[in-house]
Formats: sequence, C-alpha cells, structure tokens
Amino acid sequence: MKKHFLTAGLSFACVVFICSSAISQKTEADKWREDLAVMAREMPSTHKDLFHKMSRADFDAAVKRLDQRIPTLKRNQIIVEMMKIVAMVGDGHSNIYPTRDEKIGFHSLPIKLYLFKDGLFVRTADRAHADLVGARVVKIGDASPDDAMNRIAPLIGHDNEMGVSFFAPSLLAIPEILNAVGLSQAEDSAIFTVEKNGRQRTVELTASGPVEKMGDDTDVSWLAKDGWADMRDGSANPRWLRDPNNIYWYETLPASKTVYAQINQVQNKKDESLADFAKRLVAFVESSGAEKLIIDLRLNRGGNGEFLRPLEIALIKSKIDQPGKLFFLIGRSTWSASQFFLNWAEKFTNVVFVGEPSGSRGNVYGDSRRITLPNSGITVRVSVYYWQDWSPWDTRQWTAPQITAELSSADYAAGRDPAIEAALNYTVRKPLADLLNDALDTGGIDLAEKRFREFDSDPLNKYAYVEDALLNVGQRLLNEKKPADALKLFQIDKEKNPASFRAYFAIGAAYSEMGNKQPAIENLEQALKLDPKNYGVAQLLREMQQK
Repeated sequence: MKKHFLTAGLSFACVVFICSSAISQKTEADKWREDLAVMAREMPSTHKDLFHKMSRADFDAAVKRLDQRIPTLKRNQIIVEMMKIVAMVGDGHSNIYPTRDEKIGFHSLPIKLYLFKDGLFVRTADRAHADLVGARVVKIGDASPDDAMNRIAPLIGHDNEMGVSFFAPSLLAIPEILNAVGLSQAEDSAIFTVEKNGRQRTVELTASGPVEKMGDDTDVSWLAKDGWADMRDGSANPRWLRDPNNIYWYETLPASKTVYAQINQVQNKKDESLADFAKRLVAFVESSGAEKLIIDLRLNRGGNGEFLRPLEIALIKSKIDQPGKLFFLIGRSTWSASQFFLNWAEKFTNVVFVGEPSGSRGNVYGDSRRITLPNSGITVRVSVYYWQDWSPWDTRQWTAPQITAELSSADYAAGRDPAIEAALNYTVRKPLADLLNDALDTGGIDLAEKRFREFDSDPLNKYAYVEDALLNVGQRLLNEKKPADALKLFQIDKEKNPASFRAYFAIGAAYSEMGNKQPAIENLEQALKLDPKNYGVAQLLREMQQK
C-alpha cells in the first residue's frame, strides 16, 4: 500500500508538472493576446480619428487574425504583426518603433544602409566589415531592394512615401524584422548580395548588438560611429553633417554673399531661444549685405511648433524675403513641426524649396501619445491632433521641392552637397502657370502641352507640384468656352496625380460642358470615390444624372 501510494504520488506529481508546463506555455500566448487586446481597445479611444484611412472592419479583422495566430508565432513575428496593425492607421505619428523602444529588444547588423538617388547602399559598417562600405545592395535574402522595401513598408507608420524612404533602411538592418517578413531564415543574421567595383559577392551578417536608438527630433543617424568605417572617410565632412547636435547655427559661405543657417530641431537651446536666434540671424543677414539666405531643414524631425512664430515673423519682415533670395533645403527627414515651418513659408514668403520632398504634408494627424502594453512593456504611439494647414481639398502628399537636388552615393562619398549647389546656382524662373498661359496666348493648346512636357522632363522639376497650374489654366479655358482644350490639361493632371479627386472632378466638369454625359458621370463618380463627402462633386454628379 505504501509503495502504491508513493507511485501514485509520483504519477500525480508528473501530471501536475506536465499541466503546469502546458499552462506556462499557454500563459505566454495569453500575455501577448492581452497586450493585443489592450492595443486594440486603447488605439480608437486615444487617436484623434483612428479610422481616417482604414475601416473599423479592416482593423478588427487584422486584430482577430493576429489573435488567432499568436500561439503559432515567434516573439519577433508577433511584434512585427503588431507593427503592421498600427501602421494601417496611415500617419507617421502612429507607430511601433523598434528604433525607439528598448523593450522590443531587437538587434542590429554591423552595417547601416541608406537609400541614395542611385540605389540602396551600405553607407557605414564596423571595421570588421569595412570592405562592404560603399557597396550597392543587390539582394537581401532572395529579394531585390525594391521587393525588400515593399515588404518593410507595411510596418512603417508614415505620412507619405518619403517616410518609408527614411525608416526602411534602418529596419532592413534588423535581423529579427528581416526574419519576420521572410527576408532571412534566422533571427540573428541575414544574407546580403552586394556589388562593389563591378564585382558581386554574397555575405552573411550576424547581429552585432542592440538596435541603436534613433533621435527624437533630430536625424542623428549620420553621426560617425566609433570603430566604424564610412563612405565619406577621407573626404571633407559636408557642411550639413558637421554638427547635427547643434540645434541651430549659421555662417557665411566662402566666396559668396550667402548666409547658410541650419535648424535641426524646433526647440529652444538652454542659452538661446529660437526667437532670439531668429533675431540674431536676420540682423546678421541684413547687416552683412547677404544676397541669399539658405535655411537647412534636412535633419529637422520636429519639436514644438509653438516656437516657430518669432522665426516666421522675422523672415516676413526681412529684406531677404524676395524671389530667388530665400531658400529652404528639405528632405525625407523634414517632418512633424518642421513641416509646419514649410506650410507657413509656402503661404507667406517667396521661399524656394530645394532638395527632395518632405516627410510629411500640410493636412496631417500628429502629436503622438503613448500606450504602454501591460505585459511586454512595448510602447504604441498614436496621433491625438489633426493639423490642417493646407486647404481641405489639397491632396498633396508632401511639400515638393521647386528644385530637385537628390543625394547620390557618389555625392555623399565625395562630400558634395547638390542641394546647396542648386541653391547657390539658382536664378529666378517663370512659374509653370505663366509658361502655360504664355503658350496659350502665342500658340494655343498644342504649344501649352509642349511647354508642359518640356517642364516635366527637366530633372530639376522631378517632384514639382503641377496640379494647381494645370487646373487654374484649364479653368481659364473653361471660362473661354474651350472645354475640349481644358480637358487636355485636366487629363495631364490625372496622369500626374492619379489619386487626386480634383483631376477627376475637373475632367467631369469639362465633359459636362462638352455635353458628354456618360464620361462626365464616370469621372465624377471616381472623384467621389476618392473624396466621398465632397459637396461640389456630389452636386454636379446629381445634375448630370438627372439630365
């Protein structure tokens, strides 16, 4: 009896151990499910309008799918799937950032990548992999760089595609993410195929440490890292990368009557406010007899937009605010509060934007608030305000440069700055609307179309915003009872801006004036799909349907 009792006791203990083990494994999944439930509950109540881009049904379905899959997924896969759900919101301040959250605990490969004008390159690497520096990425795993970017994009909360260009290279150097999206078989390593000096080779890279924390309001990713090699080693440090940690400063460019100012963050210094800096800057520009002022915002990722007003007023009052004299250098890192600066300058000054498109736009959700998940401690950020600096019907995705000046790998390696060079060499040009109107006056619609194609083919105008010019000149033609000619310009607008409801609205209006009912209705219906609550479109559509 005693032996039987002991045997039964051991059997009971084994059962308890097995059950406890099973409960423990189930508990880990339950913890992630609880975190997901908290995220799904708190996001709609915290965000200003969580469903401004996605539907509630799509959000709920994505949450449900992940909840069901959690027991079959690894930790890194769960986090990446949660990143995708947050990124569905469709704005840059709503996100899960592995580069800003130590609780996520992902790692970095011993390289940093950058998407230059001519491709994805290894910009910098630790000394053990210095021979990779300057190599163009041909494949990550079995995927091309474009395919890899497309797999990473759904993880990134962004206001426009420049936000993807900014964040994706960082995520492509995180092995846990590469593994979760199918670009690597391992969680701690990845295989890259690169090309350098005409020779391709394949290398396996292993994680070298935790993910490097990204700066909050200044892009400091360009700072040299101890023990690492960089593409620009041996070249002069370009002016715009000399001191990213200096919030704002200025100097006179050598051999020119140009003042260059860099504002890397919309904040006050401890020893000088942004308002005082603005006074000092403008006073220097005017006393020095400068003929141009270049303000560099390419590293400026925001801050407190309330600090901008004195700077804005100072520039308005300045004598330098004349055509061809005031320049803002902008790019993918120009985002958040620095976008406010662009919005204001576009409205009230004669500024010329130079560089690449900004990372945000004028009508946007922002000012993120944190949701801390109870078990993992991971931070989910969501936007709590809607900023509408542009007209409600403005469909632009970014502030576009009037003068395109993108950075190539060769420019970076040589320490050249094409944006500063473009500003220095700039001469005042006739606006597109004037070119089109002049062409109409002298040669009619055919010449106007030709002038547009010439403008559009110029590399300097790669990102130029053309919709207003095309619509305004097209409206002139409608007013002159020339709807067929107007239609040609509106069709060009649709070609250049296929997601713009204004283009389809204008085409519908032109067909309406021409008496072509069916194509008018079709284009107005498309306009209404793109902007479902637009009163003007809906009204004209009803009129056409009733004819």
